[in-house]
Amino acid sequence: MRDQITEFSYLAASVLFILGLKSLTHPDRARRGMQQAAVGMLLAVCGTLLKHSIIDYRWIFIGLVLGVLIGYPLGMWVPTTALPQRIAASLSFGALASTLVGISEYHAVYHGGEGTIAPARMAALGFEVLLGALTVTGALMAFGKLQELLPSRPITYRGQNLVNIALFGVGVVLLVTCIASPASAWAFYSMIGVAAIVGVLMVIPIGGADMPVVVALLNSYCGLAASATGFALGNSILIICGALDGASGFLLSILMSKAMNRSFANVLFGAFGGTQPAAASGGGTALPVRAISAEDAAIQLAYAQRVIIIPGYGMAVAQAQHTVRELAELIERRGGEVKYAIHPVAGRMPGHMNVLLAEANVPYDRLYDMDEINGEFPQTDVALVIGANDVVNPAAREDPSSPIYGMPILDADKAKHVIVLKRGMAAGFAGIENVLFHAPATSMLFGDAKSSLTKLVSEVKSA
Repeated sequence: MRDQITEFSYLAASVLFILGLKSLTHPDRARRGMQQAAVGMLLAVCGTLLKHSIIDYRWIFIGLVLGVLIGYPLGMWVPTTALPQRIAASLSFGALASTLVGISEYHAVYHGGEGTIAPARMAALGFEVLLGALTVTGALMAFGKLQELLPSRPITYRGQNLVNIALFGVGVVLLVTCIASPASAWAFYSMIGVAAIVGVLMVIPIGGADMPVVVALLNSYCGLAASATGFALGNSILIICGALDGASGFLLSILMSKAMNRSFANVLFGAFGGTQPAAASGGGTALPVRAISAEDAAIQLAYAQRVIIIPGYGMAVAQAQHTVRELAELIERRGGEVKYAIHPVAGRMPGHMNVLLAEANVPYDRLYDMDEINGEFPQTDVALVIGANDVVNPAAREDPSSPIYGMPILDADKAKHVIVLKRGMAAGFAGIENVLFHAPATSMLFGDAKSSLTKLVSEVKSA
């Protein structure tokens, strides 16, 4: 009876996972999708706890308590600006779980006297720990770059791609050795060590501009490792949810790469992120920058009929999304129309800007994808750029020598007036100068995004 209940809970959990993933395809159903997935996970955990193979719940109870103590603060207290690095840390935890399960299973057989491992099961165990160990260290490196514990610029050296490919090849050879001779413990543990090194070397050459793609790809690896764990343990729910996670992460990686007009190979091996920022120059002299006061910017916004707001990572850092919504409401009360232009790779994780604006209760129908909004910029009175950089850089369209040439961008430069909120003239993740900042129609409002927006709100009220 308990086995039937477990299988039924797995079936229900699988349906809820699929429905949850489907709901995430539309913003107004995303919250419900997360709730469906959470209920599915609860059913899966409860069904697993009913298995006959569990004879001692003490360690499970300890793990449950530790999980709550770690997971609750991660979910409730981590600010939205830190979501990308929190996700990277979570991916590392998930991959570590898969790796430890694989090591435990192997150890139980060859050090606990439980017999031998069939080649097919050994293949699943080997694939599980190979991908798991790679993802653990890769996600930790991504966390370090996002948290700025490590340089966000690419860390490169001569021949790095050949070294990475060679090491990965060694890992595959060790995996084949384990499958052919499962009792070769030296090959099994060596494979884990090599995979961990590959994870480090794979991520450190990738610049901060590509972190959204890297996080999505690591998510795919984590899911595949979990699916392999399911095959090794004969657990259907792990196979299903791991396959869903792996496939969706891989597809998201493809979509993110497409949004930057780049291939996977270029992301993983191109060291994009720039270590040599180009100086803004024109005939040997610095290009002009036109600064504007909050009072003058507020007058433009107060009397604008059409305004497009372009959020970027600077808005996330300043936690300015609520003030952005307040400013937009003021403009609308004065008869203006406000829309939000969302670039697919704005921020440091997929959907970063959508999450922040949703938290501030910005209506979903005001958020427009790049393809939907670009045609409206020529009729826009003011494009308000808040902490965005590379995603509005016209060099992507106009300069074939630029590292971001060919990347689709938001056409903010085509608006009648552009106001950029930025702390200073530092380059973005791509490490190159943004020619939009020097355009005749562009005005720079320097300072912290939240304080600048607060001033704009005050001035628009009195305009």
